[in-house]
Amino acid sequence: KNQVRNTLDATLNLQSFDSQLVERHNKPEVELKTSKELLLTPIVIPKSETEGVLIEPSVNSLRISIKIKQSDEIEKILTKKFTRFLCQRAEQFKILRRKPIEGYDISFLITNTNTEQMFKHKIIDFIISFLDDIDKEINDMKLAVNARARSTAENFLKNF
Repeated sequence: KNQVRNTLDATLNLQSFDSQLVERHNKPEVELKTSKELLLTPIVIPKSETEGVLIEPSVNSLRISIKIKQSDEIEKILTKKFTRFLCQRAEQFKILRRKPIEGYDISFLITNTNTEQMFKHKIIDFIISFLDDIDKEINDMKLAVNARARSTAENFLKNF
């Protein structure tokens, strides 16, 4: 968490940068990848083999992709459903991408406009708390599914 916080703090120095191809356009360079000189080196921060964070900085935008821990089939299903639920509501999060980067479960796109409208430390705090809470949420859902399955099995087996 500290590594992610420090990396975000260092890379969230975004500035307005007009497109070099189209006049009066300001698109996120991390998405378009039109000029290699505008992209910084992507940073991978692994938590374990099955989870980690990818931070892709550029001159005017930053993409954060998160791989969530999925140790068994139930967690894979719950993660897929939960991240899909969040991505469908991407407009309400402002920085959430509708579609994650391949190999990751959820992605955020922070542009220079976001950093002008919001406090940098609040964005970082949101990402860190999201990382903490997503694991808790999925574990809580897994416990609820297992409890419901147990009670269903008990009720079913009462008949025998």
